[in-house]
Amino acid sequence: MTGREHLKSILNHTSDHCGFWHGCPNPASTENLFRAFDVKDDFELGVKLGSTCRWIQPESFGLYRHPEGKPMFDVLGGQERRTLSQDGVFAECEDVAEVEAFDWPEEKYVDFGPTIAEIDRAVAAGQAVLSGSWSCFFHNVCDFFGMENYFVKMYTDPDVVEAVTEHVVDFYLRINERLFSQVGDKIDMFFFGNDFGSQLDTLISPELFDRFVMPAFVKFTQQAHRHGMKVLLHSCGSIYRVIPRLIDAGVDALHPIQAQAARMDAVTLSREFKDRIVFVGGVDTQQLLPRATPQQVRDEVHRLRDLFGPNYVVSPSHESILPDVPWQNVQAMAEAAAD
Repeated sequence: MTGREHLKSILNHTSDHCGFWHGCPNPASTENLFRAFDVKDDFELGVKLGSTCRWIQPESFGLYRHPEGKPMFDVLGGQERRTLSQDGVFAECEDVAEVEAFDWPEEKYVDFGPTIAEIDRAVAAGQAVLSGSWSCFFHNVCDFFGMENYFVKMYTDPDVVEAVTEHVVDFYLRINERLFSQVGDKIDMFFFGNDFGSQLDTLISPELFDRFVMPAFVKFTQQAHRHGMKVLLHSCGSIYRVIPRLIDAGVDALHPIQAQAARMDAVTLSREFKDRIVFVGGVDTQQLLPRATPQQVRDEVHRLRDLFGPNYVVSPSHESILPDVPWQNVQAMAEAAAD
């Protein structure tokens, strides 16, 4: 069975064994990991570890190529980033006309050529493909205001927030439509990311989530489904309160299951949601993977498999494996998933 066939069975809730994805190692970790496993790149690492799927993020392959080097979204107006709460270009905006006049990105500078080449590489190896622009509209809009300003303006200037959101979302929808139309059925899951949670709860109330997030979110899931893809959402933090909303919006799988966040433990999630959504992740990267022995990692993977069952993808609770994770623990995670 190929990785594509395996992932399809998991997503259809007909698998007899869990899948595995090693994640996407942090750039500071790759040299040591590639040396330890005697590989040249992340593609080879995934093949060697037996990853069911591969994430091919267009932003990592030169997606936006402005002739003057401008970023896709110049959220800080050319300023250097210092903090997440740093004022963005719309920090003091009270007029939608200012939003409309902004220099928004142009589709003509988008290049999917290298992304498609990597997709073909993964397909040839039999791996399932997770792709699509990262489409992190929640983060982009947040950065356009600054985090604290963003949350305040949901109350004081909701029309401005909605206008910025519409521009960001519309751009992502247009470029994803181009990619999806070009690659046909080579992408198995549209994988996109928006961190909606902190360690304790969602960053905004469910009511604000319904107004400022869900309308755009539904557009993304519907677009992917129209192209025959499943939808995998990445969101760090505790998003327990909005998981039912995400399922109703069409999310087929949820990543990364931040194990130490409130109410995101495997017992709770498996009990309440495993028959309605596929979970990807859950192997704790905050404490377990950096500090445990390989045997302890194996034991935890077996526990997660027992809880979530075969329609589950073993993976770190954050895809970015940091340098403090021993390569032996990455190997143990992969081996336990394959047992």
